[in-house]
Amino acid sequence: MSDLTRQPLETIEQQQNEKLRAMLDLCVRGHPYYRQQWTEAKIDVREIRTLADLERLPLTHKTELMADPERFRLSLPELPLQERALWEIIYTTGSTADPTPVYNTTHDYNAYLFQSRRVAEISGIRETDVIANLFPLTPAPMGAFIRSATNAYAAGAAIFAALPGASYGPFDVRRSVDEAVRMIAMHRATVLWGVPSFVRRLLLRAIELRADFKSVRMCAITGEASSPAMREDLRRCLRELGATGTTVFDRYGSTELGAFAQCREDGDWHNPTPELQYHEIVDLETGRRLPDGERGALAVTHLDRRGTVLIRFVVGDVVSLDRRPCPVCSRTSERVVGPVVRARDLVKVKGMLINPAVLLEALQSIPGIDEFQVVVRRENKSDPLSMDELVVRVASSNQAALADTVIARARDAIRVRPLVEFVEAKDIYDAGRQTKAARFVDQRG
Repeated sequence: MSDLTRQPLETIEQQQNEKLRAMLDLCVRGHPYYRQQWTEAKIDVREIRTLADLERLPLTHKTELMADPERFRLSLPELPLQERALWEIIYTTGSTADPTPVYNTTHDYNAYLFQSRRVAEISGIRETDVIANLFPLTPAPMGAFIRSATNAYAAGAAIFAALPGASYGPFDVRRSVDEAVRMIAMHRATVLWGVPSFVRRLLLRAIELRADFKSVRMCAITGEASSPAMREDLRRCLRELGATGTTVFDRYGSTELGAFAQCREDGDWHNPTPELQYHEIVDLETGRRLPDGERGALAVTHLDRRGTVLIRFVVGDVVSLDRRPCPVCSRTSERVVGPVVRARDLVKVKGMLINPAVLLEALQSIPGIDEFQVVVRRENKSDPLSMDELVVRVASSNQAALADTVIARARDAIRVRPLVEFVEAKDIYDAGRQTKAARFVDQRG
């Protein structure tokens, strides 16, 4: 199969038009949500023939997927086995305590392998690499951990999991940061794959332990936004450890998108598989498509999926697109241009996309709390690159068993373990000076 990312834009769009028509036909036949939405809106989908026509369809917001994920799952019993057999379920943030499932058939899994191979080619991941998966296990299978192995398979690389993070349930299989450092040295890892703030914490500990990280040549980071200062500090740590290379490959993506890849450090993110998805920048109020170069909300339309299928799905990030040939690698597929700004209703904490409203609702139902406040801050206030810290500040006359309850409710709601600090009620809300309490405060700047 020829690399579509190197074909003229007209060739790319011609294939995307064909794929779009086939995808919409499948949705009309077997997509519960879109069949009802388009029928009620009196939209004749047969008239949607090209990418330009796509603007006539309404946007799909994440809250709609969260509310009823089963209705976004294609159901067509007549499809071949590989297009309807469920291969895996990956979860993304939900509107309730439970995360939202994204269903992948065998067809979709193979498509992700195809996408991952392109990502490896663009970013320079090789079959000779040994990847250290530094993502934590989570209560529900999240994409970052699961897809690390898939990315290694696609590139032909070796991989091992360090299993860091907090423990939960009866089986304590997690490992400490020190153990993760030891495993990287032992396996002679070449690529460190994880959330940037944790990768940095691990590198700082490796420096303290004088670990042998000479084999490392790249940090592949994803899961949270990274600043130029953060990426330069990762390079500084790699230099101090005597690493073979200091490349920092910053991936952009989501459970619904998969991954976009940079062909150079700190560059734009290429869509590696234009045959699988189409992207546009939209005005959230009108659904109107914005011209290339103008910043707005990123929306994706799946062109070749069989499990969870999304049309004009608003990802939740404000970016712009560039469809001109890349001046670095000459690829012609579109590129996402930052900075990436996350929509306000969801917040990244420790690499996890959380819904603050869900957490606040869970805390409000705990008896014995007089006042409370959730604070997101840096572990080390003097270090702007240190890891995130989620703190629940509580005012209560009965502190004995309250901390454990707060921690349990928070973890059930958003899958992140908080710290609990007991304070005076007036430190959270002083009726004499404030009109209302600030329940959620992000101090990261």
